[in-house]
Amino acid sequence: MNENILKSLDSNEKEVLQEGLKNLIEQTYVIENEYKILNESYNSLRAMVSEIIEVLPTCLWVLDPKKNIILQNHQALKNKNLLEQIDLDKEHYELEFETKFYTIKIIKQSDKTIISTTDISDEKRNERLASMGSVAAHLAHEIRNPIGSISLLASTLFSRSELKNKHIVLEIQKAIARVERIVNSTLLFTKGVHINLHTFNLLELKEECEQAINSYNFYSNIEFDISFFDLEIQADKALISLVLQNLIYNSIDAIEENESKNPKVQIKASLKKENLIIEVFDNGVQIKDENLVFEAFKTTKLKGNGLGLCLCKQIIETHKGEIGFKKEPKNFYFTLPL
Repeated sequence: MNENILKSLDSNEKEVLQEGLKNLIEQTYVIENEYKILNESYNSLRAMVSEIIEVLPTCLWVLDPKKNIILQNHQALKNKNLLEQIDLDKEHYELEFETKFYTIKIIKQSDKTIISTTDISDEKRNERLASMGSVAAHLAHEIRNPIGSISLLASTLFSRSELKNKHIVLEIQKAIARVERIVNSTLLFTKGVHINLHTFNLLELKEECEQAINSYNFYSNIEFDISFFDLEIQADKALISLVLQNLIYNSIDAIEENESKNPKVQIKASLKKENLIIEVFDNGVQIKDENLVFEAFKTTKLKGNGLGLCLCKQIIETHKGEIGFKKEPKNFYFTLPL
């Protein structure tokens, strides 16, 4: 303020001016404090938004007008190649990429493009399984009756055949048994697994394994070693036998595909803490795709319909156990709580 003006003011005017300056300074402090609070709130909100973006189960990208990434979350960073597959001219659509399915949503706001992708692979898988399961169940029902008739006729034929021809009928019966197993597994899979618990001896499963081996069609001279022991367990014997049957057949197929030297399948039981562990070892071909092992209707074997291991998983999990596999030494295993 001009010094001459200040000199021209009387004492009352100077007092009013001084009070006004004081109020102005106080208001400045108030505004400055409010700005700090607002800035802290903004930073806190920004941090909260960033945290929410990071925990989202979706990939999120924000692009500038030149389609450069200006913001992306952790999920987006893990799926860099996915962004290249997205059609930015569409607003909402589904995309299949690297065996997975995604729903894509694109929002254009001012000069920014917001892209979000959600993995819907499980939903798609369930839809396909429901559809395939329905078809499979229908076919299984249609096949079951004629196969039953053929099985009965084959038994009659065996009793009437000459000794030199009986081995041919036995091969026919084994082939029929294979079809029956596929039909029964399909029906069990589509209806769902329900267990009937009762107490039996583990050694009874050894007999089931031997019967499964004798009823299967294979040509390799495989050595079988079954190491079970005397132990009372509570489980669904029929379903556990089916699990062992599938694992044994899986091992036999792996050996035949690999044409292994000194082919061997070992079925071994052991105890660990409060669990029974059963392992099925073989020296056949290695697992080709680990991601497909327990997937229904998917198989990398030359034989099989892709239901065996998936059904095994359902049965063991219904028993509150676990099932898995190891590469070295190659084996499938499952656990049963005692």
